[in-house]
Amino acid sequence: MDGFGEWIWFLLVFPGAAFAAGLGLVLSWADRKVSAMVQWRRGPPPSQPFLDVAKLLGKEVVVPATSWPAGFLAFPFAAFAAASLAAALSWHAALGLPGRAPGDLVVVLYLLAVPPLAAILGGAASGNPLGAVGASRHMVLVLGYELPLAAALLVGAFQVRTVGGGEAAAGTLSLEGIARFQALAGDAVGRPSGILALLVALLCCQAKLGLVPFDQAEADTEIAEGAFIEYSGPPLAIFRLTQAVLLAAMPALLVAVLWNGSAGTPGGRAALAGKVLLVVVLLVLVKNTNPRVRIDQALRFFWGPVTAAAALALLLARMGW
Repeated sequence: MDGFGEWIWFLLVFPGAAFAAGLGLVLSWADRKVSAMVQWRRGPPPSQPFLDVAKLLGKEVVVPATSWPAGFLAFPFAAFAAASLAAALSWHAALGLPGRAPGDLVVVLYLLAVPPLAAILGGAASGNPLGAVGASRHMVLVLGYELPLAAALLVGAFQVRTVGGGEAAAGTLSLEGIARFQALAGDAVGRPSGILALLVALLCCQAKLGLVPFDQAEADTEIAEGAFIEYSGPPLAIFRLTQAVLLAAMPALLVAVLWNGSAGTPGGRAALAGKVLLVVVLLVLVKNTNPRVRIDQALRFFWGPVTAAAALALLLARMGW
């Protein structure tokens, strides 16, 4: 396969859009199944998320008369493209695939900021007052969780360990470099700084994925899906696929950066799958055991104790703890 063909395969098939979307839909079924178990229900069959997306793809696209049509229709695809590329880079590092993937932790964080930004702009472009409310809540959440999320993930890059009788630091923002350092020096979660960083990152992922208690931007019972209220048909399907891709990308990123995601052997890849599934189950359990908080409470929570915990994790990582 030539260079261009390899790029197409990387971006569109594996570990890019097709792989991330398929895995994300499977994990979304796991989300619904675990939620059903917590609520003493049977839950849907594994094919249900795929059928839901297929049904939306066959529906009519309704564009509100008060909307900005070009932006309203374009933002879902921008969100999906950015999420797919972030997933490709995260899984490339987590799986320890051959070849050097372009981009590093900073690039992935920028890409992961695009889907919520697209939701904000899409809600604003819809011309619906409830869409505008959802967009404003998305914006507040992004301002709240992005800083502690970045700080928590930087623990993987700043950690200092004793290797071969001397101190060594990861000293790189490359996802692959961080994974290789952990394979040599041990998981970041093997130290207090890594455990604290993982807890902070899990809380931030809860908000980025729009899961309870941080689902204020979509809150069905309050603002009827918020920024997505006017979306239907394929554009709504693309937003749903984007959420599924993020559900596949975020756990892989956390594992690769903080929990030794490099998996060059069958056993290592089985362990990687178990870690990713464990992260998803933890997110779902938090979702099903906590009530939704107000948007101002969420902002104070992220700017207060969560940011302080992320800063402490960074300090402990630089101290070798």
